Amino acid sequence: MPVSHGMSRRAFLAVAAVGTMMAGHLPTVHAEGEALSGPFSLPALPYAADALDPIVSARTVGFHYEKHHRTYVDNLNRAVAGTAFAQQSLVEVIRATAGKPEQTTVFNNAAQAWNHTFYWRSMHPKGGGAPRAGKLKDLLDADLGGIDGFTTQFAGAASGLFGSGWVWLIHDGRHLAILKTANADTPVATGNTALLCCDVWEHAYYLDYQNRRGDYVKAFLEKVVNWDFAAENLG
Repeated sequence: MPVSHGMSRRAFLAVAAVGTMMAGHLPTVHAEGEALSGPFSLPALPYAADALDPIVSARTVGFHYEKHHRTYVDNLNRAVAGTAFAQQSLVEVIRATAGKPEQTTVFNNAAQAWNHTFYWRSMHPKGGGAPRAGKLKDLLDADLGGIDGFTTQFAGAASGLFGSGWVWLIHDGRHLAILKTANADTPVATGNTALLCCDVWEHAYYLDYQNRRGDYVKAFLEKVVNWDFAAENLG
C-alpha cells in the first residue's frame, strides 16, 4: 500500500494499523459471497461498494460490509442453531433477547445484523440536504428546530457518544427524537420507530477519517443521509 500524496508517514501507518486490527480481531471470515448456512442471511448492499466515495470509501465499505456485517450474521446463525430463535424473524429475536444476560451473544449479533442493514439504507449516493416537504419535514420543524436544529443535535450526539455505538433519528409514537445507543443496542428493542441511523463505531470511519469522527458525521449529514428512506419509515 503506497503512501498517498499529502499523507504523512504517521497517518499512513495509523491507517494501515487499523486495517490489520479490523482483520485480526474478528472471527474467521468466509470468502466474498460465501456464508454459513442458517436462517439469517447477509442482505445485499443497496448500491455498489464504491457508490458513496469519497464520503465512505469502497475500502471502508469492503471491510465494514464483507467482514464486520457478515461476521455478525454468521455468528448469529451459529448462536441460534438448534434453538427456537432459528424460527423467528430478526426483530423477534432482538426483542426476545434484549436485557437477558444469558442471551447476550444472540442479542448482540442479531442487533448488529439489523443495525448494519439499516445503516446501509440510511445512506444514498445522492443523499444529503434536507427532507422534502411533507410529514417528516413538518415534524422535523416542530420537534427538532428544522434541519439546522436536527443537524446540530445529531452531530452533537455523535460527538458526545463515548466509545462505540449508534446515533438514530427515531419517532417515539408522538415526536421525533435523537437517540444514542451504545455498542449493539438498538431502538428495535424498545419499540421505537427508527427513521435513520449513523454508525459511529470506529470501523465505520477510521480508514477514511482516522480519529475525526465529527468530520465523518458532518459528511454523512451533508452528502449521503437518505431522507427518502427516513420518510418511508415514518409512513
